[in-house]
Amino acid sequence: MAPSTPLLTVRGSEGLYMLNGPPHFTESTVFPRESGKNCKVYTFSKDGTLFAWGNGEKINVINVTNKGLLHSFNLPKAVCLEFSPKNTVLATWQPYTTSKDGTAGIPNLQLYDVKTGTCLKSFIQKKMQNWCPSWSEDETVCARNVNNEVHFFENNNFNTIANKLHLQKINDFVLSPGPQPYKVAVYVPGSKGAPSFVRLYQYPNFDGPHAALANKSFFKADKVTMLWNKKATAVLVIASTDVDKTGASYYGEQTLHYIAANGESAVVQLPKNGPIYDVVWNSSSTEFCAVYGFMPAKATIFNLKCDPVFDFGTGPRNAAYYSPHGHILVLAGFGNLRGQMEVWDVKNYKLISKPVASDSTYFAWCPDGEHILTATCAPRLRVNNGYKIWHYTGSVLHKYDVPSNGELWQVSWQPFLDGIFPVKAITYQAVPSDVPSEEPKAATAYRPPALRNKPITNSKLEARNEKSPDLAPTPAPQSTPRNTVSQSTSGDPEIDKKIKNLKKKLKAIEQLKEQAAAGKQLEKNQLEKIQKEKALIQELEDLELGV
Repeated sequence: MAPSTPLLTVRGSEGLYMLNGPPHFTESTVFPRESGKNCKVYTFSKDGTLFAWGNGEKINVINVTNKGLLHSFNLPKAVCLEFSPKNTVLATWQPYTTSKDGTAGIPNLQLYDVKTGTCLKSFIQKKMQNWCPSWSEDETVCARNVNNEVHFFENNNFNTIANKLHLQKINDFVLSPGPQPYKVAVYVPGSKGAPSFVRLYQYPNFDGPHAALANKSFFKADKVTMLWNKKATAVLVIASTDVDKTGASYYGEQTLHYIAANGESAVVQLPKNGPIYDVVWNSSSTEFCAVYGFMPAKATIFNLKCDPVFDFGTGPRNAAYYSPHGHILVLAGFGNLRGQMEVWDVKNYKLISKPVASDSTYFAWCPDGEHILTATCAPRLRVNNGYKIWHYTGSVLHKYDVPSNGELWQVSWQPFLDGIFPVKAITYQAVPSDVPSEEPKAATAYRPPALRNKPITNSKLEARNEKSPDLAPTPAPQSTPRNTVSQSTSGDPEIDKKIKNLKKKLKAIEQLKEQAAAGKQLEKNQLEKIQKEKALIQELEDLELGV
């Protein structure tokens, strides 16, 4: 019997252990804590019933349901593990090494039969990137990229290559999710003046000039990211160049392309210039969200015609995360941003909460669709390591701070198959919490982690980057902008001018709202101005926090 809420697995300098999920957060008896710092890797099966980990000597596999040890493999150097979708195969990878005399090394990718423990096949897999074979969800088909062509195996028989997809030089491929018919998206980089292209095929129809379901070519692409939607009807392709030849962006240039399995394709028109930070499909497969543009970044939901459905305005954000059921969307600013999150009801396009998870390096929705995990992990950040469990309404239900001499390396939810947790009605009232809320601190100049325990110097760089409180204060009514430092000037005439213009626009919006309340019929362009109020308030806050 599966637990009522997913377990939480924690790996760090304090060892490897599991916690019961909300509401208890007590240490779980499913897995006895492994002390020491030797655990390099762990993974769950897709349905969460199996758990495998490496302790520096062996790779062990247990059944989470009955706590029984299934297998122990002598693989002290393994650093990657993954189960096939139906738990038939455990794939393991360790760094590839050659002999001192230059002769070829031994195979470093192993595929084990989970039932018997026997090794089904070993391969040489030199690169860690895309090391793991890709299975269809029913495991009928399994694919690997070998020397720029895709090899397909059927029914986990790895001794016979059932099919090959050979183009001039396949750099990457992605198998479609879901049931038959299986589809595969492949990327071939451009060379000698020829464009790069992505093609979609239906397995196993690869031969002939018209075999592809769809084809999209583009010149600006050093690398691509290909994202299938859940129903395998379309792929989103983020094409990136390493260098922006216009000099406008440090990130290079990105373009977003839509390719449907029925042959249709389009360039997604993004109304703000700048990097594409994140693109995610809704689980409904009918819409996707893009976060893009120079900061403050825009976020927009598009439909399958690539038309904008809803614009969230601009804000300090670089990531988007749909809940497992697809009814809630979190827009967040992590990494070099302050950790602000916006939690949206995407059925009604209504803001639910605006929590702040400072210094976060990791975010994950719980499979129950109600809880969120944020964490600060090493080596990305080596100070202030720890994790928090939130309810999507903004309440912190549990938090753990690693001791100052320790590190947190990894934390994650136990996965569950879709449909195990029913979708619940959205609530807007913050749920009660036993975790004491932290007093909002006055905004202070951002200091890089390495400088936080050192004397403060009068650095212009530090003064211009402001640090937000760990938990956001209760938002003020949206009709009145929160003027933290209303009378101050930034010392930068450009910023002062922008602040003045924003206040002018917000005042005009206030007057329009008063006119509407008095019964006046507003024009379409006036209504559109009112809709921009939230984005203008956010932009004003961001500018004033920099004062």
